[in-house]
Amino acid sequence: MYVPQEVFVLMHLCCPAVKDPIVVERSNLLSMMKLSIKVLIQSSLSLGRTLDSEYPPLQQFFVVLEHCLKHGLKVKKTFIGQNKSIWAPLELIEKLCPESADISTSVRDMPGIKTGLGRARAWLHLALMQKKIADYMKELINRRDLLGEFYEPGALIMEEEGAVVVGMLVGLNVIDANLCVKGEDLDSQVGVIDFSMYLKDPQATETTQDDSKMTAILDQKHYIEELNRHLSCTVTDLQAKMDSLEKTNSKLIEELTAATDRINALREEQEQLKQENANILQTSQRKEEVTLQDSQLELETYRQTRQGLDEMYSVVWKQYKEEKRIRQELQKELELQIGLKQEMEVAMKLLEKDTHEKQDTLVALRQQLDQVKNLNLQMFNKAQESDRCCCCSLFRAGLESELSAEKEQRQNLQRELHREQDNSAELRTQLQQLQGLQTELLDLRQEKKELQQLCEEQEKALQEMGLHLSQSKLKMEDFKEVNKALKGHAWLKDDEATQCKQCQKEFSISRRKHHCRNCGDIYCNNCSSNELALPSYPRPVRVCDVCHSLLLQRSSIRS
Repeated sequence: MYVPQEVFVLMHLCCPAVKDPIVVERSNLLSMMKLSIKVLIQSSLSLGRTLDSEYPPLQQFFVVLEHCLKHGLKVKKTFIGQNKSIWAPLELIEKLCPESADISTSVRDMPGIKTGLGRARAWLHLALMQKKIADYMKELINRRDLLGEFYEPGALIMEEEGAVVVGMLVGLNVIDANLCVKGEDLDSQVGVIDFSMYLKDPQATETTQDDSKMTAILDQKHYIEELNRHLSCTVTDLQAKMDSLEKTNSKLIEELTAATDRINALREEQEQLKQENANILQTSQRKEEVTLQDSQLELETYRQTRQGLDEMYSVVWKQYKEEKRIRQELQKELELQIGLKQEMEVAMKLLEKDTHEKQDTLVALRQQLDQVKNLNLQMFNKAQESDRCCCCSLFRAGLESELSAEKEQRQNLQRELHREQDNSAELRTQLQQLQGLQTELLDLRQEKKELQQLCEEQEKALQEMGLHLSQSKLKMEDFKEVNKALKGHAWLKDDEATQCKQCQKEFSISRRKHHCRNCGDIYCNNCSSNELALPSYPRPVRVCDVCHSLLLQRSSIRS
């Protein structure tokens, strides 16, 4: 048997003298690709008809091309196991060449193909029928940056052998193929290279050599013409790409210049913003310091004002107690004077009654005195008459005794009259004293009314002072809160608390820690479930039950 030179070279490359096995694999696959393409072109030209799927050289070409595409392919791990398919890099051609989208769509829509290897084989068949396989593979190997995701660094597609393979694929444009893809089982085909096809008989070769010489020359001519056409198209495409790249480069240069100017402007603006930010920060710090000083000064002023109000309140309170004591004493004295007045009124009534009785008695005594005078006058007249008539001495003695008795009775009546006059004078004196007491009582009532008005005015003043004092206390507490907010809360750290401050229960996974935003202590959720608006926060925040009650009470007092 005659062994062709190409197979001899392949066997020579497989010898153990070569150290790098990857280089040996690439060289062997390249040699097999040359042989398969050469045999395919020669046999198709000698056959002179359209090739089908059952043509052996065409089947071996697809097998060798599949081995070239599988060389150095990365293994991807999936849930089922390891997957090593050439469909992923071939699917990438759809993004690089939009005109290949029809092939990819047709392959995906084939119902009999289920594996990625089967889709890759169907895609190669359709690309060969379109005579675009060389163009598609060229676009693929030009993007080695994208192929690095699927192939190892030493793969045939990633090296110079890939470009050589693409150049040889250009010669396949001279053959016509009509391949039936839908009816074939592309998933389960075994891709084994048949070397017997490339081992030739020398006698058969010599007998047919003269007959096929002219045909081979014509085939070579057609091959070269097709290769020149493809190269001219490639040169035209490269020239167009160069022009577009130059335009793109000029645009990029202009954009770069504009971007540089923009970057410089942005840097200047950034510097200005930094300077403004620094100025704003300094201004805010100064304002904060001035505000803090003002608040401290106002706080000190309020402290002094509160101290003065406390002292004034204590003085007024003492005055109020003293006025209250004087008022009580005056009230007691007034009650005593009222009692004396009532007694004096009773005494006046009794004196008036006694005076009326004495006046009646005086009237009766005067009547008796008049009667005695009349009797005396009669007796005197009688005595004169008796003297004249020289009455007996016995009768005269009797008259004298009666006269002396009448005189004595008259003297007694005069003494009683004097006593009654003295009693009447004494009663008049007591009446004058009662009138003086009544005048003094009226003065005391007027003084009591004035004292009551003064006491009411002092009570109102005390109420107003208490209101001002409570408002001052509220303002003091507000300033304390603002000062506390400015200086920062005494925020208790999480690791410093092991139990709730209110209920004293230990914290756990179910009983979590929560900070009170008013006092800064740590409570459980049950003891800090309330929310209130604080001066240092823009919205309602969590507060503990104690702070909640205190703040609500303060709010009610303020309202």
